[in-house]
Amino acid sequence: MLWPMLTIALGFLGLTVLAVPAVRVYVEVRRLAGQVAESSRRIADATGDLEHAAEDLARTGRTLRQS
Repeated sequence: MLWPMLTIALGFLGLTVLAVPAVRVYVEVRRLAGQVAESSRRIADATGDLEHAAEDLARTGRTLRQS
């Protein structure tokens, strides 16, 4: 009776030891996903700004060429 109980206890401890790194990985993945989302938003904003600046530059170039 001792060996089956010891086996069950060791199995439970093994699962607990594996669960701790799994939770840490989950937390880090969530943090990384947040950073990727923030970076994507900033890139999209920068792209919009660049397009706006390019339009202004093209408009200025057309007016200079016509003068």
